[in-house]
Amino acid sequence: MTHNNSQVLVEVCVDSVASAVAAERGGAARLELCASLIQGGITPSAGLIEMVRAVVSVALHVMIRPRGGDFCYEADEFETMRRDIALAKRLGANGVVFGILDVHGNVDIARTRQLSNEARPLAVTFHRAFDMTADLFRALEDLCNAGVDRVLTSGGESTCLQGQETIAQLVRKAQRRTVIMPGGGIKPENARSFVDHTGVTEVHSGLRSAYPSPMLHRNPRISMGAAEGCEYQRFGVLEERVRKLCAAVANPD
Repeated sequence: MTHNNSQVLVEVCVDSVASAVAAERGGAARLELCASLIQGGITPSAGLIEMVRAVVSVALHVMIRPRGGDFCYEADEFETMRRDIALAKRLGANGVVFGILDVHGNVDIARTRQLSNEARPLAVTFHRAFDMTADLFRALEDLCNAGVDRVLTSGGESTCLQGQETIAQLVRKAQRRTVIMPGGGIKPENARSFVDHTGVTEVHSGLRSAYPSPMLHRNPRISMGAAEGCEYQRFGVLEERVRKLCAAVANPD
């Protein structure tokens, strides 16, 4: 598939004020704001939403995910999501990002529709819980019927490069009823060829870079995270990487 429209929107996933500022300066048109990216992203705090909203002017979409793990939520977790959506709306978010499945790996249509309705007039993205469904194409129809604005997907694979053919099919099946936004492995080096092949109009990228902690005193005996030594490692978005990605999708080779 040839993609003739060079106006491809770039969304960058961020988990800090510094990364949000860097992404906007680099040319990102939209930010997805999360906490705990090591868990794949969960709902950010009210303080972080407020801080980011105060310093960036681009569209800000807030992750609504009460915990890591699966996407089948108990009643109290669903109520937490409802309240977090209301909070994100009050704090100036432009959109919310969530995903809910049932025990069989289908989209929970009723609760997806309820959250979507309560989120309006904010934009609604169904995140990569989509990739965990039993049937991607049935899930796509369910989400179109539930009225979500976009679906974030890697095509049911570990990266969207591996899922490239499926994503191209999803774009065709969606028929502009909802936006198919690829995420998972999009980089400046591969973005343009991916866009040309699939026909997507938006891309999502983390673009995280590691950099060392400024801590001078270190205790090598204790690790408080999943990876040893992670207390002395930071991750963030670098402005130049975002700029390279935006340039790549804007300019055919």
